[in-house]
Amino acid sequence: MVSGSWSVIFLMNPLSSPSKAIYHNTKIRGLIIDYLLSIFVSASSFVLYWMVDRCIRVKESAMKKFYDKLIQTRHYLHQHPELSGQEFETTAFLKGYLEDLDIRILESGLKTGLVAEVGSGKPVIALRADIDALPILEQTGLPYASQNAGVMHACGHDFHQTSLLGAAELLKAMEGDLRGTVRLIFQPAEETSQGASQVLATGLLDDVSAIIGFHNMPQLKAGQLALKAGAMMAGVEKFKVEVEGVSSHAARPDLGVDTVLTLTSMIQNLQALVARTVSPFEAAVLSVTHIESGATWNVLPQSGFFEGTIRSFNPTLQQRLKEDFIRIVENTAENFGAQVRISWDHTPPVTYNDPELAELLYEHSQNLAEVLPANPSSAGEDFAFYQEKLPGVFAFIGSNGAENAPDLHHDSMVIDDEAFKVSVPYYVESALFLLQHYKQKA
Repeated sequence: MVSGSWSVIFLMNPLSSPSKAIYHNTKIRGLIIDYLLSIFVSASSFVLYWMVDRCIRVKESAMKKFYDKLIQTRHYLHQHPELSGQEFETTAFLKGYLEDLDIRILESGLKTGLVAEVGSGKPVIALRADIDALPILEQTGLPYASQNAGVMHACGHDFHQTSLLGAAELLKAMEGDLRGTVRLIFQPAEETSQGASQVLATGLLDDVSAIIGFHNMPQLKAGQLALKAGAMMAGVEKFKVEVEGVSSHAARPDLGVDTVLTLTSMIQNLQALVARTVSPFEAAVLSVTHIESGATWNVLPQSGFFEGTIRSFNPTLQQRLKEDFIRIVENTAENFGAQVRISWDHTPPVTYNDPELAELLYEHSQNLAEVLPANPSSAGEDFAFYQEKLPGVFAFIGSNGAENAPDLHHDSMVIDDEAFKVSVPYYVESALFLLQHYKQKA
């Protein structure tokens, strides 16, 4: 059975199809009725008209209850956010929710987060949602605002994980007809870029053919989905440069090695790295965001540091910028007679959508949402670590769209719950489509 047939099956079972055309496009009722009347031109057709209309109303009522349940679930999770690596209560909640649906939870060894699955056999398609929150004091004023002071789901991971719970419920309802296995990844620690690597280390993705993920996007309206082949989010390098000079009195700089001058010269020299060595047709950014040195006004300090980030959408360019960065910093330190140490944090590479799968899902998603070509984001996403190991597709799903809507990581960021009507079908339809795709390729 191909995934396209779920729209038909939905007429019999409201939880068996995530097709938007059926469960939240009200024009479908008239289209179905007109079609049936064109075939059955008799008195009995009016009985059929009434039966179909009533059937669809019942299904719409069932789907409303389904979405109301998801909204209540998200609001609960929004009230109880937990930081990266500390998602213990969140994990317990997810485990209980899935167990109530009789969904298998796999032994993973993860401290927080979990992996579950629906279906059996090959192929295996993975759906991933992140579950951690941010150290932000919420200022939304929502009735379901965070009850954990100083911690907030300001990146919408409450929405992501609830969307996957909804998809899990729908997939479980059609489990007997699945043509393979759908693995459900509730990933911890995305904000620290550590969670994807932890999940990969479990080995539970070793047999996966492809992986699907998304991030909510406040700049897009609920009902919109953005997708493209290739780079979706930037590769991220986080750097820290520590400089050791020779301290002296401010009146006798000739007796020391000026750490402050060395630091500021490095920063000045680095500004030419993107401005004068990167093609204007490529996107890249180098930002110094933090600098410290000294403790008083009349002493040249012994040491200091600065830190920041390099981002681009081209892995080759990213590596070249890193190498040039090191060369500029080391040469500047040598020119001033200072010592320098450069350190780099483990951060995500480019989030790069598999070209073939992205094009297929771009077309397949047309019946789920208003599908737009994605504008890449210069933010980073550890979903990229999965894509280094297996084909993957990452989308942006509209979650607000209001003029001047607060962005991700803002203390007033608010998600429109109508977005569930795209996020849940995106997960389910992508899984069904890819199961069929890989079954045919086998």
